[in-house]
Amino acid sequence: MTDPTTIAVYDAKFADYVALEDSKWRDPSLDRFAEMLPEGAHVLDLGCGPGKTAAFLQKAGFTVEATDASAAMVKVAAEKYGIPVRHATFDDIGGQDKYDGIWANFSLLHAPKSRMPSHLTALHKALKPDGVFHIGMKSGSGERRDRLDRFYAYYSQTELEDLLTDAGFHTLNATFGNGTGLDGSRSDWIIITAHA
Repeated sequence: MTDPTTIAVYDAKFADYVALEDSKWRDPSLDRFAEMLPEGAHVLDLGCGPGKTAAFLQKAGFTVEATDASAAMVKVAAEKYGIPVRHATFDDIGGQDKYDGIWANFSLLHAPKSRMPSHLTALHKALKPDGVFHIGMKSGSGERRDRLDRFYAYYSQTELEDLLTDAGFHTLNATFGNGTGLDGSRSDWIIITAHA
């Protein structure tokens, strides 16, 4: 995420976001993701927010590297959960054959569609062979801002799967649902699990 307006919203509303995350049950897809990882796996939590997921993965015995573009979220994650977290944007992700798993849960939806191919290519390169990739996005089409002025890109299943295939991923499964976000509106979403 590099959009300054979107980052500013998360910096300003971090307490509301933490409360929203704390009110939710743990995502069942997180359990499935963890079960697919080898023992002692090295995992990237891309756009970790307040760090709840990274803390769960660390407690499960994995080595976790967490990143977020919001300085306020980085501070909360480090202070609340004591996890290693780095202030970074999607453009800062590098390395090769580095991670056993990458958790990109509703973070890359803040990237412009024009940048998605390069982001996915970099993430595929950073994953070890047969590494697990989890991506959660809002369903739909186009790009627009929400009620809080955060930037979003929306994808159909076919569009997202084609992008993943082009980057070298192999889709394993897709799940769908809807939920209420920080701006109070409900939206449809898609989660895809893939292998490098």
